Parts: sequence; C-alpha cells; structure tokens
Amino acid sequence: MAHAHHKIDSNTVDFQVDPVVLELGQRFVDAGHELSLVGGPVRDLFLGRTSPDLDFTTDASPDQTVALIKKWADNFWEIGRAFGTIGMRKAGFQIEITTYRAEAYDPESRKPVVAFGSSLTDDLLRRDFTINAMALRLPSLELIDPFGGVRDLSASVLATPGSPEASFSDDPLRMMRAARFASQLGISVHDDVRLAMTQMAERIKIISAERVRDELVKLICGANPRVGVDLLVDTGLAEFVLPEVSALRLESDEHHRHKDVYQHSLQVLEQAAALETDADGAVPAPILCCGSQR
Repeated sequence: MAHAHHKIDSNTVDFQVDPVVLELGQRFVDAGHELSLVGGPVRDLFLGRTSPDLDFTTDASPDQTVALIKKWADNFWEIGRAFGTIGMRKAGFQIEITTYRAEAYDPESRKPVVAFGSSLTDDLLRRDFTINAMALRLPSLELIDPFGGVRDLSASVLATPGSPEASFSDDPLRMMRAARFASQLGISVHDDVRLAMTQMAERIKIISAERVRDELVKLICGANPRVGVDLLVDTGLAEFVLPEVSALRLESDEHHRHKDVYQHSLQVLEQAAALETDADGAVPAPILCCGSQR
C-alpha cells in the first residue's frame, strides 16, 4: 500500500505545548535538574495530535522528583517507584516522570533489572523505535533526536535506535508494537526490523497473554488493520498469537475471488473498519475503541 509521507523539518516546527508542561520543566531546571517530554507525546507533536497522558524523563531520582512535585501536583502516586517512575495528575493531565534508565533483562523472562542512568541519550537508546526515541528538553523546547526519529517519521518508516535484535531481545512485545504502529500510523517497517521479527518470532511466547491481547486490540482498532495483520502473518508472529489467521492461508476460497480465504478475510476486515462511524460519519478506528495510541 502507499504510505503517507510527512514533510517534517524540526527546524521549522513550532512546538505548541501546554503551559503546565513548561511550568513543570521550569521547576526541575530551577532545582538543578533536567526534564524532557519524551516518547509518544513528542512523536504526536509532529503528527498534530495531542494526548492527556504525558511522559517525561529526568536525571532526578524518584525521591528528588517527589520533593519537587508533591506540593505542585493535584495528586501523585509512587506505584512505579521501583522502576524509577512517579505518577501524578495536574490540570487534567496524567503525568509520569521516570528517572533516566539503563535496563537489562533476564533473557528467559521479562523481569527487568533496573539501573538508573545519568544520560538522556542513553535513556533514549533503550526505547523501542526511533520515532519514540525523541525528547523535547524543557522548558527550552530543544528537540533531542540522536537516532533520527524525525527522519524516519518523515520517511514513514519504523526503525529501532540500536539493533532490532537487541531491542526485541530486551522486550519481545516490541515486535507486536511494530505491527500495531504499522496499523495505527500507516507506516512501513524497515527491512532490518522485519528480518529480526521473522527470526525472533518464537520469543513472543514468553510474553503474557494479557499484554499480547492489548497490542492486538490496538492493532485491530488502528486505521490500517490489514497492514498490521499482514505483517504478523508474513513474519511468522501470527503463528504464535493468531494461529487461526495464519491457517486461513491454507484454505481455498470457494467463490474463487481470492487465492485463499486469508486474503478474503483481510478484505472483510478492511470493509468492516471502513463502516465504523459516529454521528458525523466515518471516523478513524482508533478513536472508536482504543483510546491512547501510545
């Protein structure tokens, strides 16, 4: 399929962020710390989308973060403290602030060994894809993009900051996320990413069924679900997460309209998604059932 190409120039983008974001950044800078908006919210600024959920990263420790926000936030919680994350609400936003991290994983599980880091670049390197490995330093609004996220977003291609093998070994669910982003953003997948997905597909078996299900729901609710499903089938991931769909390729189409039932089923999926509407007519599927697309 043809993919939309976004003409993006980071030098001419006027980042419009809520005053709450700038205020929070100023609090950290005044205390001698760094704070950056990071990940999906930065990507969405380029795509003209906004989200009430904001992710930040900082060199401040969780204790230092709590000290800076406990009187500022409407309320806060420390459920993710062991992973360096402090959550809060402020002026209608749900905010998570995470200390710079360098993570390693037991290759037989998904239990992370958390080590706090001191470098924003190192923190961005451990993220899933380059389009999610951009940061907006606050309150200066300086874009930090060491791995070419703007370039890849402009080219509408999904690539990893480091090697895809290392990324998917750290968290095999990222292979599912690749298919989900293909569906949601109509984005193509870099050849190296596709190859790694194919070679490492079986590793998805160590991920819990609940986490796999959540990614599948977001994929099906994306604007281009056929693209995402096709990627799962082509790389062999579907054999582990949607074996019934892979099996459709072995069935013949009795009406002879398609070479197999699989292609026919994908067309039905596409047509069903196109029929989803609200009071104003057709709307993108993610708005209907998925909420946040991060």
